[in-house]
Amino acid sequence: MLVLPAPGGELLNWSPSGPRPPAPPGTPPSSRIVYAAAHVVADALADEPYAVDWDTTLAFREHLWACGLGVAEAMDTAQRGMGLDWATTRQLVTRTGAAAAGRRWCAGVGTDQLPPGPATVASIVDAWREQLDLVAGAGAVPVVMASRALAAAAESPADYHAAYGKLLSGADGPVLLHWLGEQFDPALAGYWGHDDVRAAARELAALCAEHAGTIAGVKVSVLDAEVEVEFRRALPAGVACYTGDDFNYPELIAGDTEGHSEALLGIFDPIAPVAAAGLRCLDDGDEAGFRARLDPTVPLAREIFRAPTRHYKTGVVFLAHLNGHQNHFRMIAGSESARTITHLATLLRLADQAGVLADPDLAQARMRPLLQAAGVL
Repeated sequence: MLVLPAPGGELLNWSPSGPRPPAPPGTPPSSRIVYAAAHVVADALADEPYAVDWDTTLAFREHLWACGLGVAEAMDTAQRGMGLDWATTRQLVTRTGAAAAGRRWCAGVGTDQLPPGPATVASIVDAWREQLDLVAGAGAVPVVMASRALAAAAESPADYHAAYGKLLSGADGPVLLHWLGEQFDPALAGYWGHDDVRAAARELAALCAEHAGTIAGVKVSVLDAEVEVEFRRALPAGVACYTGDDFNYPELIAGDTEGHSEALLGIFDPIAPVAAAGLRCLDDGDEAGFRARLDPTVPLAREIFRAPTRHYKTGVVFLAHLNGHQNHFRMIAGSESARTITHLATLLRLADQAGVLADPDLAQARMRPLLQAAGVL
């Protein structure tokens, strides 16, 4: 039994609930297209704070594929813009491409190789193209990520249409777009030329209508289920909506009589086996079974992604450590310090309740030193 810190300063006793079922076999879910956005594992023994443990990082991608999920590589979950630079990202994409061997994966296409300071629309498009060529050449579906540089440079919705139009008109194959809300990255406030999220959604839907032959889908990460459903219904035929809503994903993936969202989710990194089991229920037409598995994970997800949401990667890496996927709780650029010990203790309890601890005894053993270091034990 561990004595864990809780909100308000009181101490709570926690005992693990017992053994969990083994991870599901690697049969890909078929009723939905699903990607888990994967984190990177820092090299804790390296002399500099940005080194990646490549073997453990790639082993975790094998875990996601073994669960039957696609891998979303080099997204914000991998600390793009929060420690992972472009040179390391190039290696990450190349190494994952070599390991994929025909398995489903996609990868982020950004503009983070641009130098600091103001950028032009032309330079932003060139940066996107450089990364798109790398990602497509590695065999991944390109995911065109929202650009901080474009958010800073654009003065109106027309500037977004011009930048994306130039990129998409020259793309050789279908791409996904990624609308990352300002909760995840404050530098993206006002993206698509609007502060109002519904006006931004209408702008993006119009862009998709203009380039429906190139845009295969859009990942929406605005943490508002109503806005996502409205946007999903406004998309032209052939353009899929991928939920990035880590608060409301079960209902959005399950869908309604008018459609459903595919998924590209950071929360599927720590809950991959449970998510895969739920998705197999959905494949079998058992929506109740799907919800029975996924709904209990929502409190955990909401705690991981609570404000400031951009620090959610800390919880993702913490759970990877508890579940034995890496032997330390360290992150690139020291980002493990972004959350409190109380938050981590809450994640342990919620992960246990959600059934996502592969080995509760291991989780307890790995939590104890963290509590001791924080002065709790």
